[in-house]
Order: sequence, then C-alpha cells, then structure tokens
Amino acid sequence: MKNSAHFGSLTPRMDHFREEILDKKPYIDATRAILATQAYKENLNQPVVLKRALMLKNILEKMPIYIEEDTLIVGNQASSNRDAPIFPEYTMKFVVDELDTFEKRDGDVFYITEKTKEDLRSIAPFWQNNNLRAKGEALLPEEVSVFMETGFFGMEGKLNAGDAHLSVNYQRLLSDGLKGYEERVKKLKGELDLCNPANIDKYHFYRAVLIVIDAVKTFASRFSKLAKEMSLNAEKKRREELLEISRICAKVPYEPASNFYEAIQSVWFVQLILQIESNGHSVSYGRFDQYMYPFYKKDIDEGFITDDEVVELLDNLWIKTTTINKVRSQAHTFSSAGSPMYQNVTIGGQTTDKKDAVNALSFLVLKSVAQTRLPQPNLTVRYHKNLDAHFFDEAIEVMKLGTGMPAFNNDEVIIPSFIEKGVKEEDAYNYSAIGCVETAVPGKWGYRCTGMSYMNFPRILLIAMNNGVDMTSQKRFVEPCGYFTKMKSFDELMSAWDKVVRKLTRMSVIVENTIDLASEREVPDILCSTLVEDCIGRAKTIKEGGAIYDFISGLQTGIANMADSLAAIKKLVFDEKKITQQELWDALIDNFESPESQRIQSMLINEAPKYGNDIDYVDMLVVKAYDSYIDEMKKYPNTRYHRGPIGGIRYAGTSSISANVGQGYDTMATPDGRKAYTPLAEGSSPAHNSDKNGPTAVFKSVSKLPTHEITGGVLLNQKVTPQLLEKEENKMKLEMLIKTFFNRLEGYHVQYNVVSKETLIDAQKHPEKHKDLIVRVAGYSAFFNVLSKATQDDIIGRTEQSL
Repeated sequence: MKNSAHFGSLTPRMDHFREEILDKKPYIDATRAILATQAYKENLNQPVVLKRALMLKNILEKMPIYIEEDTLIVGNQASSNRDAPIFPEYTMKFVVDELDTFEKRDGDVFYITEKTKEDLRSIAPFWQNNNLRAKGEALLPEEVSVFMETGFFGMEGKLNAGDAHLSVNYQRLLSDGLKGYEERVKKLKGELDLCNPANIDKYHFYRAVLIVIDAVKTFASRFSKLAKEMSLNAEKKRREELLEISRICAKVPYEPASNFYEAIQSVWFVQLILQIESNGHSVSYGRFDQYMYPFYKKDIDEGFITDDEVVELLDNLWIKTTTINKVRSQAHTFSSAGSPMYQNVTIGGQTTDKKDAVNALSFLVLKSVAQTRLPQPNLTVRYHKNLDAHFFDEAIEVMKLGTGMPAFNNDEVIIPSFIEKGVKEEDAYNYSAIGCVETAVPGKWGYRCTGMSYMNFPRILLIAMNNGVDMTSQKRFVEPCGYFTKMKSFDELMSAWDKVVRKLTRMSVIVENTIDLASEREVPDILCSTLVEDCIGRAKTIKEGGAIYDFISGLQTGIANMADSLAAIKKLVFDEKKITQQELWDALIDNFESPESQRIQSMLINEAPKYGNDIDYVDMLVVKAYDSYIDEMKKYPNTRYHRGPIGGIRYAGTSSISANVGQGYDTMATPDGRKAYTPLAEGSSPAHNSDKNGPTAVFKSVSKLPTHEITGGVLLNQKVTPQLLEKEENKMKLEMLIKTFFNRLEGYHVQYNVVSKETLIDAQKHPEKHKDLIVRVAGYSAFFNVLSKATQDDIIGRTEQSL
C-alpha cells in the first residue's frame, strides 16, 4: 500500500487488517434473508412496525458474529467481511433471476456458493407478491406504466431497497445512550390515552422502539461475551484489549459514552445496525469531528489517550466501514458502479454560532483518511470564507494522494439555501453531507434528501423533438407536441421542451409518491426512526412524517449534453442555418454513421459553443431549460407534507452518481454530436474535452446554474494530474481557484480526481498492478478495478485541467 510521508503510515496491524479486507472476495450471504423470513412467518398477524422490530431482533440475536484478530472496534454486517446480505422484504426478484450471473458481471462482481443459491431459492416462494417490490408495483397507477416498463425514471433501486440517505442523531446517542431514548419512550407510552383511536398506532410504534433498543443492547452484549471468551486464550496484550472491548460492549450504545473509545464503538454499532435493518445506502456519519471532539478533548486533557491512539482508532473505524457491502441488481449497478455505500463523514465548516468549527480532531480525521486510502467513507470538507488556512492546506494534501477525497461543499451557498426553505438558522449551520454531495441536518432530516427519479434531460429533449414519442423505446410518453423537422423557430422547440418536461415531471412525482407510500406501509425502519428527531415525540416513523425536516429531490442527468445540444440547434440550425432541421434529424436517426451524418456531427461538435467555457450563449440556454423543470417540480409536495415536518417539498439535484453511464445506455444520439448508448456528461460537469478555456471558465459556467434551487447538490468533478500538483505554486493556485469559486461565484461543490490518463489506461490493461487505485466516480470514490469497462472509459475520458 502506498502511504504519504506527510501523513505517516498505518500501524502494522491496521495495515494487515486493511490488506485482509481488500483481498477478501465479496460473497452473497443468505443468513439475514433466512432470519428475516423466519421472523415474518412467525409474526404474520402483527402490526407492520412490530413485525419489523421483531425481524431486527431475530437477526441481531441469531446472526453469526466474530472479532477479527487485528481490530479494536467490533461488529459485523454479514457472515464474513465484505459479504452482502440479502433483504427479501424489499425484493427477491433480481436475486433469484441473477443467482447464476453474479460472478459473470463486467463490474460489481459477487461470488455465491451453491448452498447459498439453494437457501435463497427455498425462501423465495414466501416472498412472492409479498414484499416491497411486488406491493409497490401493484400500487402504481396505470398512467405511469409506460415509464416503469421502459425504466425511464430509473426507479429500479427504490423498489429493491430502503431509503436511507440521512445521518441520525449521533450527538444525542453519545450523550444519552439508547437508555435515554428508552426512558423517554416508556414515559410517552405510559401517558397514552388508549381510548383515543389515534393512539393505538402510537402504542405499537413505542412497543416496536423498545423491542429494537433491547435487540441492539443484546447484539452489543453478544460481542462483550465473545471478547471475554476470546481473551482466555489470547496473549497478554491482546487479552487486555479483548477485556477492554468486552467492557465497552457491555456498556454502549445502551449507556452514554464516557470516553473517545466508547464513543467510537457506540457510533460504529449504530452505523452498522442501521445497515442491517435496511439496505438503503448513504447512511452517513454526519459532523463526526464535532460530536466526537468533546470525548477526544477530555481524554487528551486527562492524558487518557494519545493522538497516535486516536488515529489508530479512526483508521480502524474506516476499515470497518469498508466491510459493509450491498448487492444491487445488474440494472441498478449502471447508476451505482463500484458497489458504493456512500457513507459520508463531514468535517470542518462552522459552529452553530457561526465560528470556524475546525478543531484538533478535524486534522486527525484528515490524517486517518490519508493513511487508510479507502473508498469508504466518503470524506467531505465544509468550506467557508474563514476556514482555518492550515486545515484547508492539509485537505489539499489529502486530495493530492489521488483518492478523490475530500469533496468540498460550500457553506456560503448551502446555509442560505436551507434558511430560505424554512430551516432554522442553528440547524442550517449544523448541516452535513449525506452520501455524495447532497446535504441535510443530521438527526433531524427525513429519508432520501436526494436520489429519487432520474430526469434524463437529453432524452427528454429528443421526446420534445419527436412529437412526444420516446426515441429509445418508440413508446408515446406525452401528448403530441410537434415534430422538430416542422418547427418554425427555436422558440417553438423550447415551448415543446417546456410542455414535455412538465408532463414528465408530474409523472415522476406520481411514481415517487407511490413508492414512498408503499415503503411507508411495508418496510418502516424502527431503529432509524428512533434516532431521528422527533419521531419519538410524534410517535411516527420517518416515512409517516416523524422528522423535523423533510425535503427531497430527484436527479437531473445530462446537464452539459442538454446545454450543448440546445446551443448547436440554435446556432447551426436556426441562427446561421448551416444545417437544416431535416439534415440534423436524419443524422440523429443514422447515429452519425454515414459520411454525410459524420459531416453534420463534426459541425455539431466543432462549430457550436460548449458549456463549461463561460459562454452565456450556451450556459443560459440550459438555465432556461432547467427553469421549466424547477418551476414544475416545486408545485408538488411529498407524502409527508402537512404531516409534521417543516418542508415536505421537492427541490432539484444533479448528484447523479454513475447514472450518466446507465442513462446514456438508454439515450439515442443527441444534437451535441454524442452517439447513441454512450455515457452522458456526469453531474453538472462539462462533457468530455469540451471545456477548452480552463478551470476558471468551468467554474463560471457552473455558477450560472440556479444553485439556490438545486439544494439536492450541484455535483462538479474536475481532474488534474499528480504531476501538476507536485509544484507548491500550483497547489496554491488550486487553493485560490477553489476559494474564488466558493466565495465569489457561489459554487456549491467541487471534487478532484488527481490521477493521470496514462495510469488509468495502464490500470485497465493490468488491473493486478493497480489493486489500490481509487478514483472519484461521481459524488463518491471507488476502486478502479471493480468498475465496469464503460464506467472506466468514462473516467479516462474526462478533461485534464491545467492551472
């Protein structure tokens, strides 16, 4: 493993532990599925909240547990590290359909034994028409069937999995322990007037919470007992460690934490169990350096712990974080390449009283992430204009290591955007990154602050050009809106776009609300709801409106392709009349294959202005197109609206993960010269090699987007070579560039791939030589070798910026 001299190396045992995890082949694990099935069968008559609580209890009491020889932090998700559990209450369809192909995938490969296949096939009949996918599909109105049949909204993962995309209240967990939650629930349960029919459901919710708290306590106690047993045969140093592990697990997370070691174990137990309860990804750690700092400071001041010991525990936590895994359907992997879990850690930013929040632990988190060099967790630095200069410098040093971390989110635009939408100022100042680049208030925000339906802007444009018929499926998506070849002006095309994108937005809302209702009714998450304010006070799960805030967004893909397509049409077809409407249409249908079509393609690519170069002509066209979507989307609240939370509305987001590749598979040739089935531009980044005027011009183009309305995240990926940042002067230039983007242009987010094209090409040819190569895929990082070739090619093709 490569290590940076600047940040030091892992201890020998953490280095060994890391290598062991990286060398482990990921298998499909049927254990959780069997235990979940058992619990559901035994509790068919129970209210759904109790069924879910008893399911988690059965799993936590009976699943196999183990303690690795190198670890100081304990707790496992599956029968072996990196194995992926199956969650049959969401779906068994893709699992059964793909049992024999998991090992044959191009990327996101999982291994599976014949015994596991047999076990999964044996429980499948029970779940036939009896899980979220089956019941959600039955609930979908007929009016949206064409969109589900064609996969247009990319909802595959939403019916196959839980929601997550949040951070729970770790600060309160550490100060009160689950015992504090238990005492509150018992008090509220005892005060219920059960003659009021509305209180019957509350009564059962409180029962479910108490069951889950006890189950978590039992799970931790199992590790306490195991550690004590293992200590009997261990050598002296390890025996002392195991006895300390036993003591801590007998205490947390049920009791409040008293020191840093107890706090980190408590956080890990909950982070882990949330992902045993539900396979929703983007379960994030929140503002780790803020809620952990009091424990760190107390231990340091009392001489109870050293910085080196803290860093080893942090290293250990990040390695354990990497052990969590998730298997997705083949279709879902196209938008989530690299088996990402998006577990985000946020550091830096400001305190609730508007002071710089950087502390000594913030620096140690940077150091530990640099030492471990892993794709998990996602690391986000909250930037603001008074950010500690040395901390910012150290963050750039981490970035130079080439793992795609940290990402930078900008307080100067995110905090005001939250306040505008009704978030209390103190909560807005306490936001954290969730998953990729999306943001929320930890412990107070509902599920899925982003990540619902995909709106493929270039594909929608083609529908608007084709009289409302989808070019890919040849199915009618909207009412007739005219053929491009017969339109009299560019304004007529934009009018068709406006009509089509508004109709499809309404259809996406129907799909999202239906799936949300199905999730609310079928798969409530009890532990997660317990730890989000104020589900306990309202006696409601998150999906029922238990969270203090509840805002969500979909994902808009192909922003740059949309901009470049509109600019090419306006300039070359309508303004300069160099290409006729029929010629352009014929070239699109031909996929730019014939010599004449290639001539048209060359003009589209070379003679039209491109997004990412600070050219208003093109940049403002996509802003206008985006405005139609935003204006329509804001009209439709979510299913929690007026049920308790502040908000309950939608906003925009471009955090499209690797969906630009999957969405490109389903998109025909586009007027920017892009060929059919090839990737779209990702996030809000320019299309490959179309940004010719340097990084400042890219920042200026991106800053013209309606950032305050795209609160779901404005994802911007940039790429520079390691050689470029070897010079101190270039590092300083980059820092100034980021500051300008954030301070003056109100940029939302930026992250960097610091890797050369030559390295990526060599890694594609010789994967065995680049086992540790990590790249930024979109709003997350992944090992390059586990990505599909299409996703690898997409990353290789990104523009390398100079400074």
